[in-house]
Amino acid sequence: GPVAETFRVIQGAVTEEYVRSTQGVFQFELSGTWYIDLKSKGGSAGFGKPPVAADVVMSMSSADFVKMFTDKLKPFIAFMPGNSSIKGDMTLTLSLEKML
Repeated sequence: GPVAETFRVIQGAVTEEYVRSTQGVFQFELSGTWYIDLKSKGGSAGFGKPPVAADVVMSMSSADFVKMFTDKLKPFIAFMPGNSSIKGDMTLTLSLEKML
C-alpha cells in the first residue's frame, strides 16, 4: 500500500550522514506501527516497533502520513489537535523535516 511504499522511499533516503546528524528514533502509529531509526549504525525504516526505544511517537491517519511525506501537507499541520498526536522530542521532528 501507499504507507509501505512511503517507507521504502524513506529507507532508500536514510544515509549515515542523517543518522549522525539526527540521532533519533521515530515511531509512527498509523494503521499499524512503523518506524524510522536514525540512531543505530546505518539507520533503518520499516514496519513494526523500532529496534531501540523511540524518541518521538507520532499518531496519525495513514492518509495524513502519506500526504506529509509526499509534501502535500506541511508536517506540523498534520499534528493539529484532533488529527493526530506527537509525543517526545519536538526538535528531532524538525531534523526529520530536513531529511524529507
